[in-house]
Amino acid sequence: MLNTSDVLETIRMIQDENLDIRTITMGISLLSCADSDIDASCEKVYQKIIHQAKDLVKTGERLEMEYGIPIINKRIAVTPISMLVAASGGDPVKYALALERAANQVGVNFIGGFSALVHKGFAAGDQALINAIPEALACTEHVCASVNVGSTKAGINLDAVRLMGQVVRRCSEITQDRQCVASSKLVVFCNAPEDNPFMAGAFHGPGEPDCVINVGVSGPGVVRAALASAPKDLDISQVAELIKKTAFKITRMGQLIGSEAAKRLGVPFGIVDLSLAPTPAVGDSVAHILEEIGLEQCGACGTTACLALLNDAVKKGGVMASSAVGGLSGAFIPVSEDAGMIDAARSGALCIEKLEAMTAVCSVGLDMIAIPGDTPAEVISAIIADEAAIGMVNSKTTAVRIIPAVGLKEGEELEYGGLFGTAPIMPVRTQSPARFINRGGQIPAPLQSLKN
Repeated sequence: MLNTSDVLETIRMIQDENLDIRTITMGISLLSCADSDIDASCEKVYQKIIHQAKDLVKTGERLEMEYGIPIINKRIAVTPISMLVAASGGDPVKYALALERAANQVGVNFIGGFSALVHKGFAAGDQALINAIPEALACTEHVCASVNVGSTKAGINLDAVRLMGQVVRRCSEITQDRQCVASSKLVVFCNAPEDNPFMAGAFHGPGEPDCVINVGVSGPGVVRAALASAPKDLDISQVAELIKKTAFKITRMGQLIGSEAAKRLGVPFGIVDLSLAPTPAVGDSVAHILEEIGLEQCGACGTTACLALLNDAVKKGGVMASSAVGGLSGAFIPVSEDAGMIDAARSGALCIEKLEAMTAVCSVGLDMIAIPGDTPAEVISAIIADEAAIGMVNSKTTAVRIIPAVGLKEGEELEYGGLFGTAPIMPVRTQSPARFINRGGQIPAPLQSLKN
């Protein structure tokens, strides 16, 4: 039987607390599109995507109307394009243009997978694709890119880290007149998951089925509201229990929508990514959750401990609510996309070093952080290396989506609007790591990689 109070509670979460399905992402394998002729391969890519995803947006819109649940984004993730470049050769930007054409045709918000997996070295197609990322992201609106430079099993490819510092900087330089937007569509990973539905890091891993539906839910506003209305004398274990129960309710909604979308589209249902993905909207902030737990402001001493509690409780609550949990799953801390993080960065309470500490216990990493435009490429590479080391040693996913704000300096801001929000330019340590970065080679895998 339907429980009336549960129905009313869900309605309140949607109307007043910013509860939504952040994304329905269709993963599509493009391995069947490999061809020695790059133009033929690009046409196969276009045709397969529009065949598989022709009803994706329409299905999402129908589910929104029928269930009254906002579905903010409809997205596509594809096989890492470097694998197709290995077969075809040629200019990888042609694939980016084919992806853009397909995204426009089917009406999705983003398409991810202009990607390469180079954690143990460069295979055929990898370096060509990585070198093409700035142009590919500059000449497209919907295409997102990612590169995996490390893993717990393989260590960290320092040659790739060095190259990615240069690529990130180049992305900002060639889109300086558009708020350096190309950098906001590029993620550098360690331990990248194959089934992540969230952009900009989504790609359809080689171990995935031919086509699949993955769902990302989001409800930081719901968690914050639950804590705000709870008695102020709860001890910390009771706080964790409250978050866990709230995460269960949020994830059940994602399971429902994902299963129904997969059934209507005639493809398998993959996973629910139960991440708390914030927005710049008032009341939809992970930072504000941490402040409800008891911090004066996000970035204060105790922030990492509160975030660890939040992340663990979200996972524990969500995993019982879904048949399959995957992706990143936990709490996101993208600075520009979180109203509380923006305020903390502006006030100086939050610095990059504190964010780096927080990434050891959250679900992803340094996300949507703007740094001074004159930051050298080797410093960007070193930031990537630090974050990859946290992921490698802790057997977790970490990532860097960093924006060198060319033409701007510390204290100024990049204004994106929408989900990307506002990015305060955060200071970066200027002591040079160039000798370390330019050594190249492979940082060895840690001892915990030997689990067999």
